[in-house]
Amino acid sequence: MVAAFDNLPKWAKIILALPFLDIVWVVYRLLRSVEKQNVLGIVLAVLLIFIGIPFLWLVDIITIILQDRVYWID
Repeated sequence: MVAAFDNLPKWAKIILALPFLDIVWVVYRLLRSVEKQNVLGIVLAVLLIFIGIPFLWLVDIITIILQDRVYWID
C-alpha cells in the first residue's frame, strides 16, 4: 500500500494533502513505519491520528511540491 501512495502523480498527492483529506498521509506514515518496523514512527503516527497537527497539511503540500513525497522520520 505504501508503494501505491509513492507512485501517485504529484497532483493526486497534493489533493490528498489538503485539509481534512490529510488524514490519508497520516495513515500512510503509520503504514510506512509498520512496514519498516520503526516503533518511534508508529507511536508518532498514532499520536498524529488522534491529536493531529493543524499545520501538517501545509508541510505536506510543501514537501510534495519540492520533493514529491511527504516528510517522515524514516
